[in-house]
Amino acid sequence: MDGSKGGAMKEHHGAFQVAGAFHAAARPLFAGVACRQGRGGPPGLSPFAACGGGSGSSEARLERVAFADLAQGPYFVLALLLDATTLCRTDACCRLLRQLNRASIGPWRALGARVFHGLELEKEGTFEQPVSNLDCDSASSSSRKIARIDWKGRFRHFRVDIPTFCAPFGGPEIAAVAHPDEVAYFRCRLCTDVIDESSTQGVYLEVEVLANPDNLSMAVVDFEVGGCSSVTFSPDTGAVIRERKVREAPRKVEGAYIQPLPSVPPGRRFHGLMGLYLRRGHLAFFRRCIGGTSDGGRDHGPWETTGFVSDLGWAEGRRLTPCLAFRDEGAYHVRVVRVGTEAPFPLEINSGKDGDIRWSVFDWEVGAPTLPAEGADDI
Repeated sequence: MDGSKGGAMKEHHGAFQVAGAFHAAARPLFAGVACRQGRGGPPGLSPFAACGGGSGSSEARLERVAFADLAQGPYFVLALLLDATTLCRTDACCRLLRQLNRASIGPWRALGARVFHGLELEKEGTFEQPVSNLDCDSASSSSRKIARIDWKGRFRHFRVDIPTFCAPFGGPEIAAVAHPDEVAYFRCRLCTDVIDESSTQGVYLEVEVLANPDNLSMAVVDFEVGGCSSVTFSPDTGAVIRERKVREAPRKVEGAYIQPLPSVPPGRRFHGLMGLYLRRGHLAFFRRCIGGTSDGGRDHGPWETTGFVSDLGWAEGRRLTPCLAFRDEGAYHVRVVRVGTEAPFPLEINSGKDGDIRWSVFDWEVGAPTLPAEGADDI
């Protein structure tokens, strides 16, 4: 999982939107410790002189500050700058720091809120709002007591499970697909009520395609709350397809598509990296082909993007499920390589609305959709 240390103080949500309050609390505490007058100091000594400034009495000495004094405020401010590896090291070296790190206002909770912003697991909810007591050290039936959550354990659980697929695949890799038109759903959900217009942070999912005997695509669907719509990116054709099921039997689907990227060369299957980026209520897709260099080698070519091609006006509910769709069975090799907050390079959201993009219409019944030829009606 990626994250920026430098933005740690700016990206907190919920309880951690008040980093400035930590600073305000820490300053007087630090001043109280650093300028604390020794027990044997003269009664009229000024704080400045007691701290060694000016021409105060030579008998005035600073009282030695214990490391535990930082626990009253300054440590929580400093710990917000630490990543997961550094926090693990502090846990291992000091029992006091381990206790502070796991506190309800501690850095493990702050780090998880930032790294897993806009994501949830089906049975666990969002990182800061668990829907079960699986991560609780203890739970009391008394309303006066609040269950203690193991925030480090929860962070570990999210980091392991977020970049994985649901059954029957499981894990972060897919080695084979048994049936045509198989769909592999990610275990994570995208929270569109969190990654809305006011959010400054996005969610980026990236997979690597190492073996591709036929055709696969990346999509987001709104099936979680009973919706029937999807937006799909085909890395082979460079097209983005938006579909909505309007009738179950006989099945009828209304759709539209655009082709912001060129198709891969004829006779070649897509291999490389593809990603989905959701930011401020808008979707973009990325592609990086293997063999995309001018000499036709096996190196990765440059990153390409569709840009932000769709808002979320098509979706029902507040949760979207990312997935991979496979056209035919076979020995694929696909793995999740990245779940983070930043795309491969920055993108600007167009000032216009989704309706300003010219989508070409197609409808299909029962069988697979066929993209119309050039000159089809536009919307």
